[in-house]
Amino acid sequence: MKRLLSIELQKIWMNKASRVLTLTYFILLSFIALSVSIKYDIGPIHVDPAEMGIFNFPFIWHFNTYFATWFQFFLGVVIVSMMANEYSYGTLKQNLIDGLRKDEFILSKFLTVVFFALCSTIFIFIMSLILGLCYSSYNEFGIIFSDLEYLLAYFIELVGFFSFCLFVGILIKRSAFALGFILVWRILEWIIMFQVLPRNIVGSYISQILPLESMSNLIVEPFTRLSLIKTIGNQIGIAASKDYSVHWYSILIALIWTSLFVCFSYKILKNRDL
Repeated sequence: MKRLLSIELQKIWMNKASRVLTLTYFILLSFIALSVSIKYDIGPIHVDPAEMGIFNFPFIWHFNTYFATWFQFFLGVVIVSMMANEYSYGTLKQNLIDGLRKDEFILSKFLTVVFFALCSTIFIFIMSLILGLCYSSYNEFGIIFSDLEYLLAYFIELVGFFSFCLFVGILIKRSAFALGFILVWRILEWIIMFQVLPRNIVGSYISQILPLESMSNLIVEPFTRLSLIKTIGNQIGIAASKDYSVHWYSILIALIWTSLFVCFSYKILKNRDL
């Protein structure tokens, strides 16, 4: 496995576009930490993220993992490009000629997917821990390391989304068309959720099993957890309870889709005439 992962990482690092996108992704995550730690004024309103409780443990695990998912598309582009380059440069055929089996080829891609997701999760963990230790009002050991299930959910969401990108990259071959397909698929899911499915509990359950929606459901938006937002909601009469937990069934659905995307990728590669 180490050999397979090493081969893929070398391919990505030798490609300038993939290298730039990967570095840009982690730099953007760093800028998120810097931007939300800066105090600023909006007219007469003074905004201090630290005073709002954004950096308080354990809320910071929820906030940072949710916010970081907005940038997963950068690494998704790397995954799609990684597959497109295999066809464009003929490295896929050459790898198979050199003795690499098709199942090993898919395994090498999936290991890369897991590696990127793991690196991103570790990065978010370290960044959140540093911000929390600097700004959090709660520094008890038990509080600091509670709600770490959001990191698990973040990791699974990335693995699932990257596996989908891998599947689309193998299916379509061309990176531009593959990225367009991912965007169209996301829009299609929104149309199904808001225009096709009934607005009841049945429609809600069905929407939770859609591929990309099931992954995004792993981490619910955290903003309404903030005490300031709750206070405003109570004052205007929109107080409502919401479940922010990471549910086991959401994780299971995402893992099932991840397995299916990897299996579909292998089936396509196995049956395709290269």
